[in-house]
Amino acid sequence: MATEVLLMDQVEGLGIEGDIVKVADGYARNFLFPRGIATEVTEGKKRQIEKKRAERLVQLEKEKGAAEELAKKIAGIECTISAKVGETGKMFGSIGIPQILEKLTEAGLEIDRHKIVLATPLHELGVFDVEIKLHPEVSGTLKVWIVEDK
Repeated sequence: MATEVLLMDQVEGLGIEGDIVKVADGYARNFLFPRGIATEVTEGKKRQIEKKRAERLVQLEKEKGAAEELAKKIAGIECTISAKVGETGKMFGSIGIPQILEKLTEAGLEIDRHKIVLATPLHELGVFDVEIKLHPEVSGTLKVWIVEDK
């Protein structure tokens, strides 16, 4: 059975503060309520959170603008990572988030490692598109070239 709750803080995948969402009873009772992330829906709580919600919407718009500019910078970067390759042409090891993050730092971009979306490490030579989730509505694509270390 579903329960309507008023979010007191932003919850990834649910919404921002002030949103009224339907969630499972157990999720509300065991996770959202004990952490103070959500509360039961009442008129008093709605009025209390409305100002905070307006401020958060303005902040999200500013963050979105900054994320769009960062996405443009990321699109202009081509990240080249060299890897050791055996005689058969197969890579030793793999390229993961730490190596990509290191190259982004060298390029002058400070990005949180949790924003890089990489389902599995890269195990082959070639060109790959790596998604970087900068904002709930904005993501950038980084072109990663994996070449043989000489």
